[in-house]
Amino acid sequence: MVAVSPRYETCFEIPAVQYRLTTITAEIVIEAKERLILRRDVHLDQLVDKLAEARVQRVIAPMLQGEDLNRSVRQDDIQYVADLGLVSRTQAGLQIANAIYREIIPRELNFIFQLNFESSFHPSWYITADGRLNMDKLLSAFQEFFREHSEHWVERFDYKEAGPQLLLQAFLQRVVNSGGRIEREYGLGRMRTDLLIIWPYQSGVQKIVIELKIMHGSLETTLDAGLNQTWEYMDRCGAEEGHLIRTLDCNYVAG
Repeated sequence: MVAVSPRYETCFEIPAVQYRLTTITAEIVIEAKERLILRRDVHLDQLVDKLAEARVQRVIAPMLQGEDLNRSVRQDDIQYVADLGLVSRTQAGLQIANAIYREIIPRELNFIFQLNFESSFHPSWYITADGRLNMDKLLSAFQEFFREHSEHWVERFDYKEAGPQLLLQAFLQRVVNSGGRIEREYGLGRMRTDLLIIWPYQSGVQKIVIELKIMHGSLETTLDAGLNQTWEYMDRCGAEEGHLIRTLDCNYVAG
């Protein structure tokens, strides 16, 4: 199989764009990205295999958590992960190299968990009569699951420190895959992961922000900072609904 670039997929592989007069929209680019991710082209598979290596984990795991790099990380580790094309050095610091890799990494790490959720949680349970996602019901179901099973499930992750974040994202992906998508923002030192669920329904598009906040300092300080960050992210995304989750125990603390 020959690796296909996002540009080639957008311009030549999507049937609707094969007519020269077709305008390439943001939605078409997103469709091309999803096709590449789901098809798992050769070069993506090769990069994904590298995620299991210890020196890759030492760099990628803190980025998934929003933590700082550990002292055990060597300069050679960072250079190796950069040479693989997974990360890049920018003025803003060390970043996941591009939007596709930012999407692939957590989805690949929690893929088996998405499959395990398929028999236990059905998307239709969390969709209202008008086609909207009922996020209160969805997050309450995850919270109940996490309290009962998290210790056993999190231990299965190669990236155990990021287990709670990855487990929640696997749960959300299981439901959202049936009709929407998730956009992710995460990185070193952010102390949080920002998720934006985009869900088309009968009367429009639902935009839902989920802020995964690391417990840092007191509970009150964490909640104050988390709520402010949730509001800021909602404003930036044009979302009307936002939820804050403390990732230490995945408690659903605000909505």
